[in-house]
Amino acid sequence: MSALDAVRARQSWSKVDETAPSREELLTFVAAAGRVADHSSLRPWRLIELRGADREMLGAAIAKAQGDATPSSKPLRAPLLIAVVASYRKSEKVPRWEQEAVASGVAHTLSLLLDEAGWGVIWRTGHYTRAMAVAKAHGLDKNEELLGWLYVGGKPAGKKPGRRKAVDARKLITRMPKAGAKKAKKK
Repeated sequence: MSALDAVRARQSWSKVDETAPSREELLTFVAAAGRVADHSSLRPWRLIELRGADREMLGAAIAKAQGDATPSSKPLRAPLLIAVVASYRKSEKVPRWEQEAVASGVAHTLSLLLDEAGWGVIWRTGHYTRAMAVAKAHGLDKNEELLGWLYVGGKPAGKKPGRRKAVDARKLITRMPKAGAKKAKKK
């Protein structure tokens, strides 16, 4: 399958089964995903692998962040969660937003690689990604932010992923305006 075919076929899988890639498989995918464009090669990201009881600890942290007494069951929806962390580096050349873009690029590329290898993946976020209890559970440093989690598991037999609307590229790619031209109003 070509990269174009893999990207066109990618879908988010909100429901997965209890199988997951091994750590060795995951390491291979992460090494490849880490090849995204990265100004000054800062590698301003890291990933945290959550399996088994790690997911229960995350459920407790989410509950604490939301003021709930019962641990959240959300982290139990997949056998493997991969926390995506923007790990900002000091740089005169590379601003913070660009470093976050690199971390996001790694996460998206990793999700593509996992999907192409046959795994079901969905990138989940939420307001609690910025909660202190959740940051503490992940061991984040002051220079780090949680961007969400890739939920990974087997694609259930007979199930279909969520539907995605086609992208109308003609509406999303434009040309530079000519000098002195007024910006067109959106309808």
